[in-house]
Amino acid sequence: MLAELKQRIIDGQVHQVFSVPRILVVDDEPLLRDSLRDILLQNGYEASVARNGRDALVQIARQHFDAILLDLFMPDIHGTEVLDFIARRGLDTPVIVVSGDDSVDSVIDALRGGAQDFLRKPYQPDELLKRVGNVIQRRRLELENRSVLQQMEQSEKWHRFLVNSSPDFIYTLDCEGRFTFVNDRVESLLGYKHDELLGQHYTAVIFEDDFKHAQYVFNERRTGKRASRYVELRLKCKDCARNMAENRILVVELNAIGMYEQSENKFASRYLGTYGVAKDISERKKAEETIHYQAYHDLLTGLPNRVLFKDRLNLAIAQARRNSEKFAVMCLDLDHFKVVNDTLGHVFGDELLLAVAARLHGCLREGDTLARMGGDEFSLLLPQIGNTEVVANIADKVIAALGKPFHIDHHELFATVSIGVALFPIDGETGDSLIKHADIALYHAKTCGRDNCQLFHMGMNVPLSNRLSLESDLRHAVERNELVTYYQPQVNLKSGHITGFECLIRWQHPQRGLIPPAEFIPLAEEIGMIGTIGEWMLHTACQQLRTWKIQNLPPVRLAINISPRQMEQSDFVEHILDELRQHGLDHNVLEVEITENLIMKEVERTVEKLKHLSASGIKIAIDDFGTGYSSLNYLKKFPIHTIKIDQSFIADIERDGDTSIVTAIIAMAKGLHLNLIAEGVETENQLAFLRKMECDEIQGFLLSEPLTAQAATTMLIENVTPPAALSRRR
Repeated sequence: MLAELKQRIIDGQVHQVFSVPRILVVDDEPLLRDSLRDILLQNGYEASVARNGRDALVQIARQHFDAILLDLFMPDIHGTEVLDFIARRGLDTPVIVVSGDDSVDSVIDALRGGAQDFLRKPYQPDELLKRVGNVIQRRRLELENRSVLQQMEQSEKWHRFLVNSSPDFIYTLDCEGRFTFVNDRVESLLGYKHDELLGQHYTAVIFEDDFKHAQYVFNERRTGKRASRYVELRLKCKDCARNMAENRILVVELNAIGMYEQSENKFASRYLGTYGVAKDISERKKAEETIHYQAYHDLLTGLPNRVLFKDRLNLAIAQARRNSEKFAVMCLDLDHFKVVNDTLGHVFGDELLLAVAARLHGCLREGDTLARMGGDEFSLLLPQIGNTEVVANIADKVIAALGKPFHIDHHELFATVSIGVALFPIDGETGDSLIKHADIALYHAKTCGRDNCQLFHMGMNVPLSNRLSLESDLRHAVERNELVTYYQPQVNLKSGHITGFECLIRWQHPQRGLIPPAEFIPLAEEIGMIGTIGEWMLHTACQQLRTWKIQNLPPVRLAINISPRQMEQSDFVEHILDELRQHGLDHNVLEVEITENLIMKEVERTVEKLKHLSASGIKIAIDDFGTGYSSLNYLKKFPIHTIKIDQSFIADIERDGDTSIVTAIIAMAKGLHLNLIAEGVETENQLAFLRKMECDEIQGFLLSEPLTAQAATTMLIENVTPPAALSRRR
């Protein structure tokens, strides 16, 4: 900044901006006074007049003038007294004495009193204007010089302040690399005081491993664009050798240029040393390292992530090709891990994943890579595999290690694993193909009962291809109107009348025919389409209820299944109420069926939503009761109206005569005053037992298989008297 200002002074670019000069004419002779004022006005000056010395003192005290034309001999106050007044006030206004007294003593007295010039009357106008112009110009130059000096002094202060307040380490070196200047920042950055570094060689602050790299930038002689820019170096702090435990190494980004003495011949300028600025980038380097680590590692387990795994896989491929070796890619997936997350929460799930990762580490050989690919999926890269027997041994070791129970916060958890393996180069010669084929083998391990290992072979591609085709078709099933609803009646055992229907979904596939829900609902949940299908189901059910209402059929409830994905939606309750309102339906004709596992997720939020539905008149039923993890406490906490006994327990009545679970559920439901529906009733023995136990309602193939909308409507029309099938059995 200082150098720039000096150059501007040399170039004449710094100047004081003046307004039109203001002149005060002091004379007691009116004719001379007025003529002098007129001359000044005609030549571009502003002119004021004072009739005598006293009037001059008043105007000088009140206003600023750029020059004063002063007569000496005036009747009230002598001109020298006016000069004394100006001096006492410390005014620097230039004064030109205009007097008829041309004696030497008068001139000397006037100049000693502070007058800038002396002009004897009478005078030529040109001479007067010349004298005034000279005084004004001299005044301007004085002000300009004073302003420049003030700016230079201020600029030097600013420069010192900026240098010492800079967050960077600023220094200069002499020709031999010794410090000749360091700013205040060096103490807070490196721990050195000024005096400790001045005269020291720059290597005193350089980390030893960077000596060779540092010698070029710290001995920089170049200037301009060729000078050193953004050079990374490590500096050591004071007493670093005795504090290595603190790792007091500072990473800086260095800019440096050569310094030369000023000379008209730039090629002959003498080299003085180096000027440098070192910026502390330690925090930035740590942030870059953190970002780099996060980009290539799993944040929960610290294991390599998918990106790093694929990098190492590609490296393994190159090495295996060069050395004609085999290696294996092993994909692992924890069995039923979702149950742990849903029942115990994600905190327990994360703890389990950490424990699993630790056990998997214990199964690795030196040089193997374990990575977490996401969720509960892990991958192993096993280089230098001589034969499949080695892979089988490692897989057995992994299955055995994870087969032992995990103890997490007083909970005993089990985490079996399914494994798929692909071998290079037999099962693929690229990283993507090996991962794909290992995933296919993993899928087959799951379909084979889980907790096992499967080696890939080409025959595995066929069923997976079918699954991908089914997935693609399912994504378009709603828009193509391929989904259809069926209605299975629910009958009151005492009256024999139909009390309701369960709305069931089927997929009318154009090539595969009618597909039952067990074959596509799990797929819909996996690919995230269950929410869309659930909304379609609700809309269709409300349309059917409206049709029955328009036909004046007896009002019955219609039960629909709600998926966890629907329950998680913030507008879940509002969406159901809007559908009922749009179709003009009473709320008590709709019943929502939820599973036991669903009510265990986010209990407080689920209770709030179900209470809202119940308060509006909608019935709540627990489907497949007895197969989940609910307790009596939850049954009392949730607004439950109906319990549906799972058909597996009803089947036990016929298969082995085991009625204990069904008996317990019926007794519990009666004690809690809940409506009870037995699902899957297919035989006379089951019906007789349920009637004996006074079960409220039943549904199943013994009464009717799921019906089309038209068939269900016909059954409702005929439901004036108890169905004949039930009447015969009463």
